[in-house]
Parts: sequence; structure tokens; C-alpha cells
Amino acid sequence: MNSLYAQLQWLPRAQLDFSSKLKALASETGPVGAELRSLALGALDLNQLTKLAKFIANARSQKRSLSPLVPFRLAVLSNSTIDMIVPALIASAARHGIDLQVIQPSYDQVAQEALTPDSTVNSSNSDAVLFALDYRALPLKLSLGDQEAAQATVQGTVGYLQALRTGIKSNSNSVCIFQSLASPVEPLFGSLDRALPGTLRSLIDAVNRELTVMVLESGDVLFDVAGLAETVGLADWHDLHLWNMGKFPFSDELIPLYADHVARIVAAIRGKSAKVLVLDLDNTVWGGVIGDDGLEGINIAQGDARGEAHLAVQRLALDLRKRGIVLAVSSKNTDEVAREPFQKHPEMLLKLDHIAVFQANWNDKATNLQAIANELSLGLDSLVFLDDNPVERGLVRQMLPQVAVPELPDDAAGYVRYLAAAGYFEAVTFASEDLKRAGFYQDNARRATLQKQVGNLDAYLASLDMTITFQPFDATGRARIVQLINKSNQYNLTTRRYTDPEVAEVENDPHVFTRQIRLADIFGDNGMVSVVICRPADAGVWQIDTWLMSCRVLGRKVEHMVLREILEHARANGIHKLVGVYKPTERNKLVVDHYPKLGFDLVMKDETGLTSWELMVEGAEIEAAPMKVVSQGFVNAG
Repeated sequence: MNSLYAQLQWLPRAQLDFSSKLKALASETGPVGAELRSLALGALDLNQLTKLAKFIANARSQKRSLSPLVPFRLAVLSNSTIDMIVPALIASAARHGIDLQVIQPSYDQVAQEALTPDSTVNSSNSDAVLFALDYRALPLKLSLGDQEAAQATVQGTVGYLQALRTGIKSNSNSVCIFQSLASPVEPLFGSLDRALPGTLRSLIDAVNRELTVMVLESGDVLFDVAGLAETVGLADWHDLHLWNMGKFPFSDELIPLYADHVARIVAAIRGKSAKVLVLDLDNTVWGGVIGDDGLEGINIAQGDARGEAHLAVQRLALDLRKRGIVLAVSSKNTDEVAREPFQKHPEMLLKLDHIAVFQANWNDKATNLQAIANELSLGLDSLVFLDDNPVERGLVRQMLPQVAVPELPDDAAGYVRYLAAAGYFEAVTFASEDLKRAGFYQDNARRATLQKQVGNLDAYLASLDMTITFQPFDATGRARIVQLINKSNQYNLTTRRYTDPEVAEVENDPHVFTRQIRLADIFGDNGMVSVVICRPADAGVWQIDTWLMSCRVLGRKVEHMVLREILEHARANGIHKLVGVYKPTERNKLVVDHYPKLGFDLVMKDETGLTSWELMVEGAEIEAAPMKVVSQGFVNAG
């Protein structure tokens, strides 16, 4: 069994006093979520995961706050025994910042639960439903060499899965998470199994292809268990003894790995995937120490084992940047010396143009990471820090526990695999705008530099030559709208989440006012930066259901321009009052004064900090920002 995956070796070892710390927490008062997450950050074995899950269950039953963990309700439908897996799911979710509640119906009741309107799952108000099915749950009838019969089997199987999805969607707004199918180890024809129509291997391959299309087209989520099983090895994944003994779906040694992957997906649905890879330089991006060895002495040459290992780190960093991950540097070095390889070394793949923020100085790494987060206007939990030095890794974990810090092996050849295996950049959706995200943040860093040079805020904003574009929700922008709604946590008044079908429903409702907002300036296109949904409440009243904004455009008076747009259309539709709500969370304290700063009056505040605000449309005057306005698609939302 591959120890990297079975033992989650990219995580630091579990705390030696894990059990005693858990016991000590039981006698404490106040929120315990941060402490639980700290304990969960280690590579816990199945016994430790179970202990942590029991503590979470007890804390929940005692009404103890699990803040800042984010609540998520997950229903699990399976044809297998999952009793040992559920505690691991709950504990692993804490590692990713999630307070997970699992709804577990009776064993092997998949169709009954999905298709019965008042079933346990359909009545559970779950955020997502995980279809944890393997190939033995599906009608995969062999039809050796018969292409037509094989195709009918595949279509019938996918139709069954589609019916399960429809059953859930007809009775709830839950996101459906479908697992791809791990093939059995034992072939019937040997190497011919994959090519011959109607074999189990070829049927499973075809079902996985069709399932992927179904999930992508529906806006739901795929959990690639087939890929995971192939990564660790099918022979290690399938444990025939455990299946025969108790219908366990895979080896119990791999439960922590499986649970961590589910937790990553849940966290990604909640918008908690990392956005930035921060790179150390010496002995990480290249071999050697640039300050001591000089340009000629560092090792990144092709054809050399050590040099190839560090080039592989650079390749992965560039590939991540292509999919939208922002790159930054934090190095203990003189700035000029640290930049030299990027500028002069012929073997360097990474260039300065790829780096959004370059912090090379003699500050401690935690200070530099905080500076990087500030310059990018992102939270620390958006950062992943890659450093070969275990002392630096330990320091950052201690001082900035929000930052993800993978463990690395002694041999640099393993750096790439450890970073990739950790899954910090898990994605459940992909929009074309993701390809541009790294450039967006890089341009934002350049804007921050310009602001320091210009000084006066109004003069700075005017120098940006901004254009703001408003348009209703549409099919073209839907993927990015869904992504922005589910990822934005800081500048988000209610942190209300919407699935793809729910956004489509809003998009097509003539009574709902929607806006997707884009911003461009002299440095480039920022893409979609804000989303607004206003719903009719009482006669002549719009309730601001959703108002969120990307933090990378903070301080540019975008919110003023958005409110001017809302007011313009409110007046045109006979609306006399806007009502907005601020629902406080651990991460959206940034917008606690959003409504009062825009002239709204407080009308209600409860003991949780929930506030309600209103603004009379007639006579409301909002200061304009220095930007060109393009407003498309006037919508009669009355």
C-alpha cells in the first residue's frame, strides 16, 4: 500500500497529545471550532478520526459553538456499509473548515430514499447528497462482443443515475455529488477487457464517460473515485475480504484518504479552496542557495536528477497558474539577488511576469505571508505555502494556522507529488474566467503600487480610467455567477448560496432583478467582480437577496456604482424602498458597515447580530465614482 496516500503524508503528523487535548477541550467554554480544526490538521488515523467525530457530535448535542467551522449538511446514499466512514467524514471536514453533519439513511436504500418525496434524505434539508455507489450497485449486464447490447446497458445505467438525481432535485435544492466507478481488479479477457464491448471493464469505462457528461451538464459535482482508486492501485483499493465479510466498499486503510477527498469537495462547494501558491526559492524552486552558490551554482538544469526535480516544481506552478491559481514568492534573501535567476538563468521556467507578489527580504515567513495576503486583498486561508525547510513550515503553522502548509519529503523529486496529493486547489466548477484569475490578481498588485505613487485616492481612482458594466444574469455568465456566489465569503452580506439550477431559475424569473457586474481599467479586465439579486417583497419593495463583491476591487467605490444601478431600475419599476440584510459570519465582518455607509437606515437588530436596513428610493443620492458606466439589458422586474 502506497504510504503517501494511505497515511496522508502531505499532512504534519498528528499531535502527540491529541487525546489529552481533546479531553481538555471538553471542559472549556466558548467556541471550539478553531481548536478542533487545529487537531484535525494532522494526519489522523481512523481511531483518531472517530474520537474527533464523537467529540464534535457531543459538542453539537450540548449546543456548543463550533465557530468558525462552516455548517454543511451532507446526505450519503450508498449500496455499501459506511458506518466506519461517516465519523471519518465529519472529522476530516473539520480539517477543511467545515462543521459537517451527515444524514445516513438505512443500508442500501438508494432508490427508495432518492425517489420517495418524504424519505429521510429528501426531508433532511441537506446541502448536498453524495451518491457513494460502486459498480456492484448498478445493472451492468455482460454482453460480450455485442456493441448494441453494451450501449443499451450503459444508457440504462446512466438513465437510472439520472432518475436518482431527478428524485433528489424534485424534492430539494441539494447539490448531487456522483462518484465515478472504480473497476474491479480481476479481468475476464486480460488486456482485451478494455477494448471488447460488453465486458465489465468496458461497461464501467463507458458509464464513467457518460456520468461525467451528465454531471457537467447538470451543474452538479463529480467525485472521481475511479481516478483515486487508480492512484493508490485498484488491488489496494478493493478488499475482497472486507466486501465479503461486511459489504465494505474499499480497504479500511484508505478511509482517511477517501474522507479527506470528500471533505475537499464539500469545502470547495463552500468556496474554501485555496487561490494562491506561495513559493520559497532556495532548495524549493531551484536547488542550492542563490546567495551562497551564485547564479552558476544553483541547480535547475535539465538532464540532472536534482535539477529536474526543481524544474518539475516550476512546471506544476505554471500549470496551476494557467488554471487561475495566483503565484507569489516568499524568500529570505536580498531582493535583487532573489530576482536574478528569474531574469538571467536560461533554464528558469518561471519568470517575474508570472509572480503576482514578490517578497524577498529578511523578515520571517509569517510576516511575508501576511503581507502577500494583504496585497492581494485575500484571506490567509487562500494561501498555500511551499517550503523545503521544516523549521519555516512549523513557524508558519504555529503563527498562521489558516495558511495551508504541506509537508515535503527529503528528496525534492517528491515535492510535486506531495503538493498535488494535498488537493488544496480542489475545484467543483470551472469557468473561462478562471483562466484569467492569476492575471487579475497580478494586475491588482500593480494597481496597489500605482496607488502608493499617486497618493490621493480620488486622483488614483481617476487615473485607473475604469469602465463598469452592468447586465442581467444570462447563460453565458452563469458558471462564473454560481462560482462567485459560492466562493465569496468576505464581501458577502448574507453568504447565501445558490446552485446552478437555482441561478438559472432566478435568471429566467421576470420579477427578479439581477445584475452581473464587470470592471475594466488601464491594467486590464478584472472580469466579473460583483453579483446582485433583488426580489420583490411587499408592494413597491425590493429585498436585496444577494449582494457580494470580489475583494480584489475593494476601495474603488464599486459598491456606490452598484447601488446607483439598483436605484435607477428600482425607480423605473415603481419601487419606493430597498431592504437589505446583513447576516454576520466569521469571515464577512468586512461588510458590517456596508449599508450604513451607503445611507441605509437600521430598522432591526437581533441578538445574533443580524441587522435589517432600508433605503427610500425617492430622493436617495449616491456619490458617483470616476468611471464610465455601461448598463445593458434593461429588465422590467416589477
